[in-house]
Amino acid sequence: MVGPSPPSPDTIETVAAKQALRKQLRAARRAHVEALDPRTRALLMRRPPAPLLGLIPQDATIGVYHAGPFEAPAASYAAFFHEAGHTVGLPWFADRSAPMQFRRWLVPPLDDELVADPWGVRQPDASTETVTPDVLFVPLVGFTADGARLGQGGGHYDRWLAGHPDAVAIGLAWDAQLVESLPREPHDHRLHAVVTPTRLYGPF
Repeated sequence: MVGPSPPSPDTIETVAAKQALRKQLRAARRAHVEALDPRTRALLMRRPPAPLLGLIPQDATIGVYHAGPFEAPAASYAAFFHEAGHTVGLPWFADRSAPMQFRRWLVPPLDDELVADPWGVRQPDASTETVTPDVLFVPLVGFTADGARLGQGGGHYDRWLAGHPDAVAIGLAWDAQLVESLPREPHDHRLHAVVTPTRLYGPF
Protein backbone atom coordinates (compact mmCIF):
# COMPACT_ATOMS: atom_id res chain seq x y z
CA MET A 1 0.00 0.00 0.00
CA VAL A 2 1.39 3.38 -1.03
CA GLY A 3 1.25 6.05 1.65
CA PRO A 4 0.72 9.79 1.14
CA SER A 5 3.45 11.71 -0.61
CA PRO A 6 5.74 13.70 1.66
CA PRO A 7 5.28 17.48 1.53
CA SER A 8 7.35 19.20 -1.12
CA PRO A 9 10.15 21.61 -0.17
CA ASP A 10 7.99 24.48 -1.47
CA THR A 11 5.12 23.46 0.81
CA ILE A 12 7.41 23.19 3.83
CA GLU A 13 8.83 26.62 3.05
CA THR A 14 5.36 28.15 2.69
CA VAL A 15 4.16 26.67 5.99
CA ALA A 16 7.27 27.99 7.76
CA ALA A 17 6.77 31.43 6.23
CA LYS A 18 3.17 31.48 7.42
CA GLN A 19 4.16 30.50 10.96
CA ALA A 20 6.75 33.26 11.13
CA LEU A 21 4.32 35.81 9.72
CA ARG A 22 1.61 34.80 12.20
CA LYS A 23 3.96 35.45 15.10
CA GLN A 24 4.89 38.85 13.70
CA LEU A 25 1.32 39.89 12.90
CA ARG A 26 -0.10 38.71 16.21
CA ALA A 27 2.43 40.90 18.00
CA ALA A 28 1.57 43.87 15.77
CA ARG A 29 -2.15 43.30 16.28
CA ARG A 30 -1.77 43.15 20.04
CA ALA A 31 0.32 46.34 20.10
CA HIS A 32 -2.26 48.11 17.93
CA VAL A 33 -5.18 47.11 20.13
CA GLU A 34 -3.39 47.93 23.38
CA ALA A 35 -2.58 51.40 22.03
CA LEU A 36 -6.25 52.20 21.39
CA ASP A 37 -8.10 54.33 23.90
CA PRO A 38 -10.77 52.00 25.38
CA ARG A 39 -13.44 54.63 24.72
CA THR A 40 -12.44 54.82 21.07
CA ARG A 41 -12.24 51.04 20.74
CA ALA A 42 -15.79 50.70 22.08
CA LEU A 43 -17.06 52.82 19.20
CA LEU A 44 -15.34 50.87 16.40
CA MET A 45 -16.95 48.22 14.19
CA ARG A 46 -20.44 49.06 15.43
CA ARG A 47 -22.26 48.38 12.16
CA PRO A 48 -21.34 47.24 8.64
CA PRO A 49 -20.48 49.98 6.13
CA ALA A 50 -23.37 50.74 3.77
CA PRO A 51 -21.61 49.48 0.59
CA LEU A 52 -21.10 46.09 2.23
CA LEU A 53 -24.81 45.60 2.81
CA GLY A 54 -25.29 45.21 -0.94
CA LEU A 55 -23.52 41.83 -0.68
CA ILE A 56 -26.03 40.52 1.85
CA PRO A 57 -29.43 39.18 0.73
CA GLN A 58 -32.39 40.13 2.87
CA ASP A 59 -33.02 36.54 3.99
CA ALA A 60 -29.36 35.53 4.40
CA THR A 61 -28.15 33.56 7.39
CA ILE A 62 -25.14 35.36 8.85
CA GLY A 63 -22.15 33.61 10.40
CA VAL A 64 -19.94 35.54 12.81
CA TYR A 65 -17.29 34.60 15.38
CA HIS A 66 -16.74 35.17 19.07
CA ALA A 67 -13.70 37.47 19.05
CA GLY A 68 -10.65 36.93 21.21
CA PRO A 69 -9.07 39.81 23.16
CA PHE A 70 -7.14 41.21 20.19
CA GLU A 71 -9.30 40.18 17.24
CA ALA A 72 -11.50 42.67 15.44
CA PRO A 73 -14.85 42.59 17.26
CA ALA A 74 -17.86 40.92 15.65
CA ALA A 75 -20.50 41.14 18.41
CA SER A 76 -21.96 44.45 17.19
CA TYR A 77 -22.31 43.05 13.68
CA ALA A 78 -24.12 40.05 15.15
CA ALA A 79 -26.53 42.33 16.99
CA PHE A 80 -27.03 44.50 13.89
CA PHE A 81 -28.02 41.56 11.69
CA HIS A 82 -30.11 39.92 14.43
CA GLU A 83 -32.08 43.14 14.87
CA ALA A 84 -32.53 43.34 11.08
CA GLY A 85 -34.24 39.93 11.14
CA HIS A 86 -31.38 37.70 10.02
CA THR A 87 -30.59 34.33 11.58
CA VAL A 88 -27.11 34.59 13.15
CA GLY A 89 -24.80 31.65 13.75
CA LEU A 90 -21.56 31.02 15.64
CA PRO A 91 -18.92 28.32 15.05
CA TRP A 92 -19.58 25.11 16.96
CA PHE A 93 -17.22 22.20 17.60
CA ALA A 94 -18.09 18.84 19.12
CA ASP A 95 -14.42 18.31 20.02
CA ARG A 96 -10.97 19.41 18.85
CA SER A 97 -10.89 16.95 15.96
CA ALA A 98 -14.43 17.65 14.73
CA PRO A 99 -15.19 19.80 11.68
CA MET A 100 -16.51 23.29 12.27
CA GLN A 101 -20.28 23.66 12.18
CA PHE A 102 -22.49 26.64 12.93
CA ARG A 103 -25.30 26.83 15.46
CA ARG A 104 -27.74 29.63 16.03
CA TRP A 105 -26.80 32.50 18.34
CA LEU A 106 -30.17 33.14 19.87
CA VAL A 107 -29.75 36.62 21.34
CA PRO A 108 -26.55 38.32 20.15
CA PRO A 109 -24.54 39.94 21.60
CA LEU A 110 -25.63 38.47 24.97
CA ASP A 111 -23.73 35.36 26.06
CA ASP A 112 -26.34 33.82 28.34
CA GLU A 113 -26.93 30.89 25.97
CA LEU A 114 -23.25 30.26 25.16
CA VAL A 115 -20.87 27.67 26.61
CA ALA A 116 -17.14 27.00 26.28
CA ASP A 117 -15.95 25.14 23.19
CA PRO A 118 -12.97 22.69 23.30
CA TRP A 119 -10.54 25.64 23.26
CA GLY A 120 -12.45 27.75 25.79
CA VAL A 121 -14.06 30.05 23.21
CA ARG A 122 -17.76 30.77 23.63
CA GLN A 123 -20.10 28.75 21.40
CA PRO A 124 -23.81 27.86 21.37
CA ASP A 125 -25.05 24.90 23.38
CA ALA A 126 -25.22 21.57 21.54
CA SER A 127 -29.02 21.65 21.69
CA THR A 128 -29.17 24.84 19.61
CA GLU A 129 -30.36 24.71 16.00
CA THR A 130 -27.73 24.01 13.34
CA VAL A 131 -27.52 26.71 10.65
CA THR A 132 -25.58 27.20 7.41
CA PRO A 133 -24.35 30.76 6.84
CA ASP A 134 -24.88 32.37 3.46
CA VAL A 135 -22.57 35.20 4.51
CA LEU A 136 -19.65 34.48 6.84
CA PHE A 137 -17.64 37.11 8.71
CA VAL A 138 -14.27 35.56 9.42
CA PRO A 139 -11.43 36.41 11.80
CA LEU A 140 -7.90 36.69 10.50
CA VAL A 141 -4.30 37.32 11.48
CA GLY A 142 -3.35 39.16 8.30
CA PHE A 143 -4.84 40.17 4.95
CA THR A 144 -3.90 41.82 1.65
CA ALA A 145 -5.69 44.61 -0.19
CA ASP A 146 -6.94 42.10 -2.78
CA GLY A 147 -8.56 39.69 -0.32
CA ALA A 148 -5.91 37.11 0.61
CA ARG A 149 -6.24 35.93 4.21
CA LEU A 150 -3.88 34.49 6.79
CA GLY A 151 -5.80 32.63 9.47
CA GLN A 152 -4.85 31.14 12.81
CA GLY A 153 -3.45 28.00 11.20
CA GLY A 154 -6.10 25.45 12.14
CA GLY A 155 -7.69 25.46 8.70
CA HIS A 156 -11.24 25.40 10.05
CA TYR A 157 -12.53 28.27 7.93
CA ASP A 158 -10.76 27.16 4.73
CA ARG A 159 -12.22 23.68 5.08
CA TRP A 160 -15.70 25.02 5.78
CA LEU A 161 -15.53 27.39 2.81
CA ALA A 162 -14.30 24.55 0.57
CA GLY A 163 -17.47 22.68 1.45
CA HIS A 164 -19.68 25.75 0.97
CA PRO A 165 -18.33 27.48 -2.16
CA ASP A 166 -21.37 29.74 -2.56
CA ALA A 167 -20.92 31.39 0.85
CA VAL A 168 -19.76 35.01 0.85
CA ALA A 169 -16.69 35.31 3.11
CA ILE A 170 -15.92 38.74 4.57
CA GLY A 171 -12.92 39.44 6.79
CA LEU A 172 -12.99 41.70 9.83
CA ALA A 173 -9.64 43.21 10.77
CA TRP A 174 -7.71 46.05 12.31
CA ASP A 175 -5.88 48.32 9.87
CA ALA A 176 -2.57 47.14 11.35
CA GLN A 177 -3.20 43.66 9.93
CA LEU A 178 -2.84 44.75 6.29
CA VAL A 179 0.25 43.37 4.52
CA GLU A 180 1.48 43.68 0.93
CA SER A 181 1.50 39.94 0.23
CA LEU A 182 0.98 36.57 1.89
CA PRO A 183 2.40 33.11 1.29
CA ARG A 184 -0.38 30.97 -0.14
CA GLU A 185 -1.28 27.31 -0.48
CA PRO A 186 -3.87 25.78 -2.83
CA HIS A 187 -6.45 25.37 -0.04
CA ASP A 188 -6.34 29.05 0.99
CA HIS A 189 -9.60 30.84 0.20
CA ARG A 190 -9.73 34.47 -0.80
CA LEU A 191 -12.23 36.79 0.81
CA HIS A 192 -15.00 38.65 -0.97
CA ALA A 193 -14.23 41.77 1.07
CA VAL A 194 -12.39 42.95 4.17
CA VAL A 195 -13.69 45.53 6.64
CA THR A 196 -11.45 47.57 8.95
CA PRO A 197 -12.38 50.51 11.19
CA THR A 198 -11.34 52.94 8.45
CA ARG A 199 -11.90 51.19 5.14
CA LEU A 200 -13.76 48.60 3.08
CA TYR A 201 -11.53 46.55 0.78
CA GLY A 202 -13.51 45.08 -2.11
CA PRO A 203 -15.88 43.55 -2.90
CA PHE A 204 -13.59 41.46 -5.08
